[in-house]
Amino acid sequence: MPSRLRDRLNSARHQHFIGRAAEIALFAQALAATKLPFSVLYIYGPGGIGKTTLLAEYAHVAEQMGITAWSIDGYRFEATPDAFLTTLRSAMGIDPASEPTETLAENPSRQVLLIDTLDRLAPIEHWLRDVFLPQLTEQVLVVLTSRHPPNVTWRSDPGWQQLMRSVPLHNLSSDEATTYLTQRNIPIEDHPAILRFTHGHPLALSLIAGLYEQQPGYHFAVDSSHDIVTSLIERFQQQVAGPTYRAALEVCALARVTTESLLAEILALPDAHDLFLWLCELSFMQRSPDGLFPHDTAREALIADLRWRNRQWYAELRQRACDHYVKLIHRKQDTEQQLALRNLIYLHRNHPVIQPFFDWQANGQLLADSLHPDDLEPLCSMVIRHEGLPSGQLARYWLIRQPEQVVVFRDAQGTPVGFVILLALEHVSAEDLATDPAIASAYTFLHRQTGQRAGERATYFRFWMAADSYQAVSSIQSFIFVTMIHHSFIPGLAYTFYACADPEFWRPIFDYAKLHHLPELAFQTGDRTFGVYGHDWRTMPPFRWLELLGRHELATTPKLIRSPTLTSTEGLSREEFSEAVQHALRNYTRPDVLHSSRLLNSRIVTDLTENDAGDGARITALRKALKQAVEQLRESPRDHKLYRAVYHTYFQPAATQEHAAELLAVPLSSYRRHLKAGVARIIEICWHSEIDGKLT
Repeated sequence: MPSRLRDRLNSARHQHFIGRAAEIALFAQALAATKLPFSVLYIYGPGGIGKTTLLAEYAHVAEQMGITAWSIDGYRFEATPDAFLTTLRSAMGIDPASEPTETLAENPSRQVLLIDTLDRLAPIEHWLRDVFLPQLTEQVLVVLTSRHPPNVTWRSDPGWQQLMRSVPLHNLSSDEATTYLTQRNIPIEDHPAILRFTHGHPLALSLIAGLYEQQPGYHFAVDSSHDIVTSLIERFQQQVAGPTYRAALEVCALARVTTESLLAEILALPDAHDLFLWLCELSFMQRSPDGLFPHDTAREALIADLRWRNRQWYAELRQRACDHYVKLIHRKQDTEQQLALRNLIYLHRNHPVIQPFFDWQANGQLLADSLHPDDLEPLCSMVIRHEGLPSGQLARYWLIRQPEQVVVFRDAQGTPVGFVILLALEHVSAEDLATDPAIASAYTFLHRQTGQRAGERATYFRFWMAADSYQAVSSIQSFIFVTMIHHSFIPGLAYTFYACADPEFWRPIFDYAKLHHLPELAFQTGDRTFGVYGHDWRTMPPFRWLELLGRHELATTPKLIRSPTLTSTEGLSREEFSEAVQHALRNYTRPDVLHSSRLLNSRIVTDLTENDAGDGARITALRKALKQAVEQLRESPRDHKLYRAVYHTYFQPAATQEHAAELLAVPLSSYRRHLKAGVARIIEICWHSEIDGKLT
């Protein structure tokens, strides 16, 4: 029979495989042993280090020893047990109704199961470890690859301590890299520069070898002012067939995942199909259920190169991506809206303040769900384990009191792995305030210092945690933060509070995000002390908040944003707001008097100014807001007479009311009636703008 293309591909890959002698020897010796010295070989290392390539070589070694090896990749299927088993059945070529573990057990000979990209299988890793793997016979050697070393569950289990061997992968040695370059027919005179440039990084070596194959006569020269991989990708980009292809690469590096539709919109193309297919064929591109994304090394290199080479174009692409996601946030609901928000937040990942506080490699297979009756005990136990019994009792109280305000994060098995309670302060009772002092303090702060107005909502993120890592940085914590941000877009939200077990740890990112430290709201539960942060969404609405973060991320020299400790904010009641609007109208032509207006920190002003705007800019914005409101009267035939009365009283004032009535050709009593109604209408327009963020 003629050989299959798969066989030729595998043969070519084997011919180019260099190094990893110790890892190959460990694998081969284990297979040759009478009894397997370990059942699981856990290979880990950063992206681009060659884990997948090593698995392919393991398959070749097994084949040479007459041992069957089955290979599956965690990127190719959803992280659920059913999808895992279905993929394994397909790889083994067995009937869909068969049980893979039973089929493996029927063969008394040694077998190998290669599972690549364990990172993508995080939601079912416990199932693999505790359910699937124990069903295998002692003749099956399982090889796992991951970017991260085995977690504490693997390492603390006495059984797996004996039956698992973990091996980190590093760059190739100088001798191995030299051998690789020789095998790829790279001119020997270029070897020293390439070795200095790559330091043996496998992906970098592979990409450089690709350049030599693409360009006859090419000679490598390193630019000492650039980082290794950035210069490598810069050289690679020179082979791109035109600026559109280069732009497509840059979009792919910028976005969390790239789809054909995203590519078309950001690059303003009527059809991006061929361009997307070209991206799919690049060696450093990978696929996920959400779309296409580059290898981590290539992504960061592309972004670093673009920011250095053409910062304006970087800002333009990033803004287009922001606009795309913002439109989706406006149009979509629930899960789709949250995904768009996650993609939007990802655009800020390079800022040095945000980077340490988000796990961008999160699997994405977590399910955000509502509270189920049988969740009560596991969630309470979670709180008790991390915060103690008194906190557990309070958590039970709120889980029962406001069950609709709970978001539970589940793994693929439906097991709760984290949760957050979004307490609605507008619904708390006297009993609630007496039960939880933390909520009582926030309630008092909200009503006495910031003024919660009729129809407004306020949320207290009272409990939030991951089952294993509590409030430390993790994929679940990142999902919780996205949920918190997503919540800020609900209509009528005035204020949010965030309780933290370690407020100083979170201070850098909370300061960056304009979440103000509220030391007077710190509280103690049992022997634990908690700090509290807060944000007034009336003075900085969600979309303006995101815009501010975007400006920070695009700063030429990113700085740690440190906001002052906040003790009170400007949140006017409806009556106070009405009085302030009347005062501003009376003094519209007197900026010196408007300097003292209570509206300068209101939403109708802050929506029209930069965050750090001075009083002059805020006064100009206040006058503009009032002018916009009165123009709405002008555009309405029913309100036109009200507009004329207001306009000739405040905006182009007559000398006296009598003179104004003469200009309008109406009796003085009618003028005064129209003026009163006009002012009331302007107050109503401005109030709606203050609450909803738009003039109505």
